[in-house]
Amino acid sequence: MTIAIKLGSLALLIACAAGTPAAAQTVNVVVGYPPGAAYDIYVRTFARHLGKHLPGNPNIVVQNMAGAGSLRAANFLYNAAPKDGTTIGMFARGLAMQQLLDATGVQYDARQFNWIGSQTADVSMLMGWHARPFRTIADAQKSEMVIAGSGPGADSVIYPYILNGVLNTKFKVVTGYPGANDFLLAVERGEADGAAISWSTISAGRPEWVTGKKINILLQLGLKKHPDMGSAPLVTEFAKDDSDRGVLELIFARQDMAYPIVAPPSVPAERVAVLRRAFDAVIKDPDYVADAKKQLLDVDAMRGEDIAKLLGRIFATPAPIVARAVAALEDGKKVTTNK
Repeated sequence: MTIAIKLGSLALLIACAAGTPAAAQTVNVVVGYPPGAAYDIYVRTFARHLGKHLPGNPNIVVQNMAGAGSLRAANFLYNAAPKDGTTIGMFARGLAMQQLLDATGVQYDARQFNWIGSQTADVSMLMGWHARPFRTIADAQKSEMVIAGSGPGADSVIYPYILNGVLNTKFKVVTGYPGANDFLLAVERGEADGAAISWSTISAGRPEWVTGKKINILLQLGLKKHPDMGSAPLVTEFAKDDSDRGVLELIFARQDMAYPIVAPPSVPAERVAVLRRAFDAVIKDPDYVADAKKQLLDVDAMRGEDIAKLLGRIFATPAPIVARAVAALEDGKKVTTNK
């Protein structure tokens, strides 16, 4: 999901770099997912408070630009967006390491982006609809479970592939849904048995599914548990050896940078610094924190410098571990169906 911010003239940019006031401009926020998706909810909350922390206090206008699980947005940001500090972006967390796993359609090098920060960390889950016969991960290891997802590189598709390869589950992935709202509706209609989905998407967008016990949580997907998911086991608990653990860490490390905001490559360092200061100010803003909590959004930010360090570790993953993850993804494609 991408936020394209047009700050206006070169004079304004110079003023921004110097930290001095400048005439207010319009800031266009282009979101790479449809309205109502978790990324859309998070970025609109962020955008409501961004203007007052940028020089000139620009107006913020949010627009949606969906496509290929936000891969379209990532490619745009890398290749077509201005590299002068006038454009920043947010796209799916998993696209940061997608070039390691499946470079199909990838037109960027994630290491060259300027990472501004992430609004929070996250934990996803493998959930089954209450009317379907899947209560534990053992159920999905015994019988085929149909999982609804979006596009290549999206967590909703990558996660069940990896679970098939490491935990020997029998997920059949149905892809082609534009976003989470669409594939969750498919689950509700009985077109699929469940989905791999962010906890925040359900807790913020469909809290009645939790309170009404409409879903069963088979696994927590991340490197740490979420306290609100109770006793549901963590995926890393099922690692049988170091190879299993290495693959799971490679895939689920993205959860720590759940909603990343980036600037294109080659943006001058002083302008990146301005954007990072604005991000830090929003995250600490009591109005933003209250707004996020009112919507049941988590607030556990990660600074841009720390995202860059995390990606450095991911890209240093030993080749045999990456190869095993890639093999699992390739095997997953063999049981994938487009809706």
